[in-house]
Amino acid sequence: MNRLPFAKALELMKLHFHPFGFEATLETPTSLLVRVFDLTTGDTLLTVTGIRCSTTPSLDDVERIIRTVESDLEVILEDRFPRAM
Repeated sequence: MNRLPFAKALELMKLHFHPFGFEATLETPTSLLVRVFDLTTGDTLLTVTGIRCSTTPSLDDVERIIRTVESDLEVILEDRFPRAM
């Protein structure tokens, strides 16, 4: 399994979540803190803590993190922007 430097994994996640802003930091060597925000206003849309991650994640790890954040982000955005019936 190929491993990525954390900076490269972070760049892939930032590209995935564009046009939103995306920040991620390792809280511990095995735990990630993620913030998704509006690039225009800087307002935080979502903060997720405790996502399992290592300092050298695999592509599978990156995909899992993306799915986790997307799932939570969908709930937040549905609450903010309800669909018209």
